[in-house]
Amino acid sequence: MNKLIFTLLIIFPLITIAQTDEEKGYQIVSDAIDADRGFGSSTVDLKMVLKNKNGQISERTLSNKTLELDIDGDKSMIVFTSPKDIKGTSTLTFTHKKGADDQWLFLPSIKRTKRISSSNKSGPFVGSEFAYEDLSSVELEKNTYKFIKDEGDLLFVEQYPVDPKSGYKKRIASYNKAKNYRLEMIQFYDRKGSLLKTLNYSEYKLYRDKFWRASKLEMINHQSNKETQLFFDNYNFDVNLKDDDFTELALRRAGN
Repeated sequence: MNKLIFTLLIIFPLITIAQTDEEKGYQIVSDAIDADRGFGSSTVDLKMVLKNKNGQISERTLSNKTLELDIDGDKSMIVFTSPKDIKGTSTLTFTHKKGADDQWLFLPSIKRTKRISSSNKSGPFVGSEFAYEDLSSVELEKNTYKFIKDEGDLLFVEQYPVDPKSGYKKRIASYNKAKNYRLEMIQFYDRKGSLLKTLNYSEYKLYRDKFWRASKLEMINHQSNKETQLFFDNYNFDVNLKDDDFTELALRRAGN
């Protein structure tokens, strides 16, 4: 090696180019998505607890199944199993990495499948504090990102939806870098930029030594003073679901 070059390498160490906040935010979310790849498909039972602004509580039970896809976003189906007045109501979601997601709602009382339009996806999911767009899988292409701060193991990232019909101006999500970048909290801001909701993840369990799943989700609506809690039980990652399990026909069958 040329002596001059050798000397310069010793005197001037390699310079690393610092990431911008936008690049760092993108990388954090990308790492979180990569950490959860490979589960294939799963089913889980849920209890939904609705609390109105006066503190009155009502409960529902439901089931959820998910099919992981690499080329596009995931597919999922939710079926309500109780109480009687909502039993059989089912939702099918095809998340897309680009463009609007496809969603259908089956109403057993009229035996009809209704396609949910893009303009209605910010509306409440069956009376809960979750919106229909909250049901979609997390896809990197759905947002632009900006890292804002870290607090210990938590990394906070602003997420700005690409979809102009999203009900949110932005979200602020916290990721736990010590626990495979699992989500701990999301704050949702409405189109005017005011804090609308906060979603807290808790009671995590680790499955297959890789996949973190929260056993409890709590969505608090700061503007309506309503809350929705979801309790997850009986996760199963050995179901080997296929595309045929996520069709409009399968949706109607699940609801009957």
